[in-house]
Amino acid sequence: MELNLDLNKKYTYADYLTWLDDKRRELINGFIRMMTPAPKRIHQEISFNLTNILGNYLKNKKCKVYYSPFDVRLVETDKGDKKIENVVQPDIAVICDLSKLDDRGCLGAPDFIIEITSPSTGKRDAKEKYALYEKYGVREYWIVFPEEKLVYQYVLKNRKYEQNGIFADDDKISPHIFPDLEIDLSYVFED
Repeated sequence: MELNLDLNKKYTYADYLTWLDDKRRELINGFIRMMTPAPKRIHQEISFNLTNILGNYLKNKKCKVYYSPFDVRLVETDKGDKKIENVVQPDIAVICDLSKLDDRGCLGAPDFIIEITSPSTGKRDAKEKYALYEKYGVREYWIVFPEEKLVYQYVLKNRKYEQNGIFADDDKISPHIFPDLEIDLSYVFED
């Protein structure tokens, strides 16, 4: 059954839960944002490599890593499904406050989010999601550009993102929140 959703209308998480079809969507400030139905192979490889590195690093630590599809409901305080207007599915999310996890995903800001851009999502990742993640207090945000083999690293300081660097495929990068983890980007971007 085809849903006839108005992309100019505001919705909530309660509405989002009723959309039982195979389309991938997010809600940003109440507005529907369609997601890429099937990411390119390189997107999946980068996502797998980063998730694998983070997953191995986080074994026996209090943080957990999740990968898309995984709903993150961004709220300042839990006001119920009918009040939540921001539901995103980051490519990778790390949550260290495990009380934010429930059967539906994460309620509140993850500590670390990685978005891997595609041609249709690059601007959204760099503008809308950047602003959203900053507003709700995601401590660290990486935007990965597969075609250029670049990672932009942003760290939250005084409620504002500061760019911590731009890293290429021949660099090593450490998450600000996990300074003892060194990630070789030549492995991440390996084809």
